[in-house]
Amino acid sequence: MGLDQYGGSIVDYQKDIQPENVTILIPTKNEEGGIGEVIDGFKGLGYTNILVIDGHSTDRTREIAEAKGARVVLQSGRGKGQAVAEAFKLIDSEVVVLIDGDGTYDPKDVGKLLQPIERGIAEHVIGNRLVDYEDGAFTRLNLIGNKIFNALFRFMYGVEVHDLLTGYRALTRDLYKSVELEKQGFEVETELTVETIAKGFRIAEVPISYRKRKGEANLHPVKDGWGIGRTIIELLVRYNPARYLYFFGALFLILGFISGVYVVHEWLNHISHNLLAIVTAILVLGGVQFMAVGFVMTYMFRVMTEIKKSLREIKRNGR
Repeated sequence: MGLDQYGGSIVDYQKDIQPENVTILIPTKNEEGGIGEVIDGFKGLGYTNILVIDGHSTDRTREIAEAKGARVVLQSGRGKGQAVAEAFKLIDSEVVVLIDGDGTYDPKDVGKLLQPIERGIAEHVIGNRLVDYEDGAFTRLNLIGNKIFNALFRFMYGVEVHDLLTGYRALTRDLYKSVELEKQGFEVETELTVETIAKGFRIAEVPISYRKRKGEANLHPVKDGWGIGRTIIELLVRYNPARYLYFFGALFLILGFISGVYVVHEWLNHISHNLLAIVTAILVLGGVQFMAVGFVMTYMFRVMTEIKKSLREIKRNGR
């Protein structure tokens, strides 16, 4: 038994996941150009448990999905996040594969997504589009935005995720039944990733292909991009609030250092700033305290995460 890149134990066993134990979950809204091809692709591979949860499409998405043999549910609310959360309550299969219905992802890549789960390496597998994408699959703005969000996430969370916003994922029952999704829109991929690491589950990334979308995009680059960036920052509280303390601690120390240099410089010129010296001391001491409390909270978070992992390992081995 070893460790994966996210600190989780690697269980040295093989477990074949049969298609009948997998639900293909496809959230849709006006995907008539791609939904049929997606369903046919999975059915050709033997996957018959296909759930389309539709966000009140105004085209023929639902009709096509039903004709192809998928189970179609009209979501009760609005937004991709709400659709995914609602679908998780309806599903009880061993694994859920989440995929967009626009034809951008290749159903044949599902084997790559299931492999880390079969090997016991991860409970959440992300399909990384950025290593193999078709010309024109990304606009320049979308590609730059993806790279910025990925870098921001790695910096703030310390987790090596390179395609945070991918819509092609595989999740085990233990994971998708325990996540608490609150975001209603396209922030759901970010929230799923944060919930995974916050609850001590393991993430793996596999390379997949990515094609041009069939039909108009539902995502608005500026509006949805702003929401995704805000979500990355907001969810840090759920993952590890100590990182906010590090930020404030570093800010106080920097301000204390600047004011301290000024006070010392003036003192060497025989000018005293007693009040500013007191403020400097408060800033430095405050910064040290913030950092110290942040260190303790981070340690406690890591211990709790390891306990959760160990309990799940004991439960899994006991089955």
